[in-house]
Amino acid sequence: MIISSPNDFRHVAKSKLPPFLFHYIDGGANAEHTLRRNIEDLNDLALKQRVLKNMSDLSVTIELFGEKLLMPIALAPVGLTGMYAQRGEAQAAKAANNKGIPFTMSTVSVCPIEEVAPAIERPMWFQLYILKDHGFMKNVLERAKSAGVTTLVFTVDMPVPGSRYRDMHSGMSGPYASYKRILQAMMHPKWAYQVGLKGKPHDLGNISKYLGAPTHLEDYIGWLGNNFDPSISWKNLEWIRDYWDGPMVIKGILDKNDAKDAVRFGADGIVVSNHGGRQLDGVVSSAKALPSIAETVKDDVKILVDSGIRSGLDVVKMLALGADCTLLGRSYIYALAAQGQKGVEHLLDLYKKEMQVAMTLTGAKSIQDIDISLLSELPN
Repeated sequence: MIISSPNDFRHVAKSKLPPFLFHYIDGGANAEHTLRRNIEDLNDLALKQRVLKNMSDLSVTIELFGEKLLMPIALAPVGLTGMYAQRGEAQAAKAANNKGIPFTMSTVSVCPIEEVAPAIERPMWFQLYILKDHGFMKNVLERAKSAGVTTLVFTVDMPVPGSRYRDMHSGMSGPYASYKRILQAMMHPKWAYQVGLKGKPHDLGNISKYLGAPTHLEDYIGWLGNNFDPSISWKNLEWIRDYWDGPMVIKGILDKNDAKDAVRFGADGIVVSNHGGRQLDGVVSSAKALPSIAETVKDDVKILVDSGIRSGLDVVKMLALGADCTLLGRSYIYALAAQGQKGVEHLLDLYKKEMQVAMTLTGAKSIQDIDISLLSELPN
């Protein structure tokens, strides 16, 4: 299949991946209403076309947390990225590095920090969950510092795992899951060889380093479920704010009052996010939540956003709603599964081109020119 648009990568990924992996990245919580709203609400936004504005000096670069980004995009933290391509985190990080944007490593990555950070020139970001095991949290923060990680992305919308029913049907979890995965791998021999065999070890690299023993895919759901902490509050995070001396971003904000709490906490940035519709089904889309949050804290904190972004047009729309930068999750995983590092680089080129077209035809010469005036109407 010839890939000519960002959405093409999803179709290729679906054909290449065992179903348990495709549906893990493609699915959401419960009936997946929020998953669909994230996309639909962005699609419903109308841009205001303007012409004859002399757009010869158009620029998509920004500065964020003291770093120059060649476009207002970062790769979001995605668990088990290394199952989608051979040593997937390393490939994705190299793609982001080559395109001048940050890569964010997940706590539950396949590749450990120590494998990925030395392979790229620009410093990467690291995502941390709130966990009961503070020993692990301190250990991984120390390792992140030693590896030159600049920005900590703290995910706060996962005190408990969401109800992801698709995973129970596909074989990621549920009865006879391991047998289903083996059978699916046998039916996808290219993936089984390139990733399943050549991509070993398939453990949770950052956690295995701490425990001193491999943690396999079978341990993934159980380990997360046992270590998420529903009793956590802002007060419990103060030691991390004191411990981490670099930029800290709080990921998982959907309410303006939580955004104000993040500012009081001392966050340098927030991510307006519903976890891609993978946690609480039925909540509003990120696109609908973003304007009121931006209006409330725009002058106090950098605003990032994820969930539902599938094109460069979506990036421009999110910026118009008040974001300073966007995060790509599913979108880049599809590209990684389809074509590895080359696919992610191609995807980012497509996003950049789509942004440039949208900016040219809305009269925005720079990212700073993108605001609510570029939209003809807001979603209801």
